[in-house]
Amino acid sequence: MNETLTQLEAADFINRSFKPLPRAYGDALVSAAKADSRIVALCADLVPPTETDLFRDELPERFHNVGIAEANMIGMAGGMARCGEIPFCHSFCAFITKRVFDQITMQVAYPNLPVKIVGFLPGVATLLGVTHQAIEDVAIMRAVPNMAIFEPSGPEYHATMVKLALDWDGPVYLRMKRPETSPTDFTPQSLEIGKGVIRREGSDVTIISAGLCLAESLTAADTLAKEDIEARVIDMASIKPIDQALILESADRTGAIVTAENHNIIGGLGSAVAEILVEEGIGLPFKRVGIRDQFCEGGTTAYLMNKFGLDAPAITVAVRQVLEKKG
Repeated sequence: MNETLTQLEAADFINRSFKPLPRAYGDALVSAAKADSRIVALCADLVPPTETDLFRDELPERFHNVGIAEANMIGMAGGMARCGEIPFCHSFCAFITKRVFDQITMQVAYPNLPVKIVGFLPGVATLLGVTHQAIEDVAIMRAVPNMAIFEPSGPEYHATMVKLALDWDGPVYLRMKRPETSPTDFTPQSLEIGKGVIRREGSDVTIISAGLCLAESLTAADTLAKEDIEARVIDMASIKPIDQALILESADRTGAIVTAENHNIIGGLGSAVAEILVEEGIGLPFKRVGIRDQFCEGGTTAYLMNKFGLDAPAITVAVRQVLEKKG
């Protein structure tokens, strides 16, 4: 490699896409911090994978790399928040939720402090196997009072994650996935707290999804359309608070629902939707697509989503099953 290459050029060179990847989250966090001096960034020794290197370089006095010590990081963030700062804490999803649950509940959520917890590598989206796969994190964080949960479906929604986190008056969990290739058309999009987005309209069945499974849901809807099955596809990036009105309207409109998530089917998005339907006394054909209460393994994202039934073919099968029940 040419010794005159800069560090950024070298990173771009070794990236398998050979194109600069969007760093929408990291750039948006720096922009927000320049506009609001209360914002600080903390990281648990995972600076480049969490897009916090730009913050480190441009605002070093407000950047804190605490090392491999997520529990200490959350405790520090709680103290900083009590002093008037707005800490954004960064690590992998598995480490920043499961390892530090007591600190999150007692030092952040119970006092309802504006600590923003930012996790990367959601669900099976990692080669590193079970130790790094967060398949229970949504269930864990949903159970925490005061906690909001947002999961974008792609990098075009990463910048708005910073805005949503700042708009929520209290702790937030952002469940993020860095892009592996450069999108051909990268146009930033916006989201609202507590609102789902209808990404495709249809009247036969509703597919409610978030994160990586959103693209798979849209692909499944394209396949089903060839069979004259029109699926409404909802991007439920706001998992908590969730769009109860849209869920109920979709149940009434289509009479059948499938949920799809990169997470255990227990306690995640599917459970949240089911809880709303049951409490409203609505019975309808319903199926959850997700990891079926098992541990996974290392592998590429595409391989794991196929093996564990999270991809478009699995969603298509689930839709056919609920439509059989619908009659």
